[in-house]
Amino acid sequence: QVQLVESGGGLVQPGGSLGLSCAASGNIFSINAMGWYRQAPGKQRELVATITSGGSTNYADSVKGRFTISRDNAKNMVYLQMNNLKPEDTAVYYCNADGSAKSNYYYFDFNSWGQGTQVTVSS
Repeated sequence: QVQLVESGGGLVQPGGSLGLSCAASGNIFSINAMGWYRQAPGKQRELVATITSGGSTNYADSVKGRFTISRDNAKNMVYLQMNNLKPEDTAVYYCNADGSAKSNYYYFDFNSWGQGTQVTVSS
């Protein structure tokens, strides 16, 4: 079993910055893509940004130029630096990772989600 734990959410004023972190733990063999998604009240969960193990990134158009995703493969961590935040960025942010893990006798694929962290942008 693979667990993801996010940290770093909170309340910030419009135009401010906030950084999120996500740590993956468990019997991880390898992680392919890691990413951040968000869900605002009354809306569907949407992709914010993803990053592959090789460092290729993908961003939602709404956050391009403002958000930066990065990861530390050695620590199984992914980060999201959010700058110039807007009220419409208010949402619960979820970390996601997919890869392979191992039990005592075999390897298995996983796709895990964190519990979410609230980001509120308001004056």
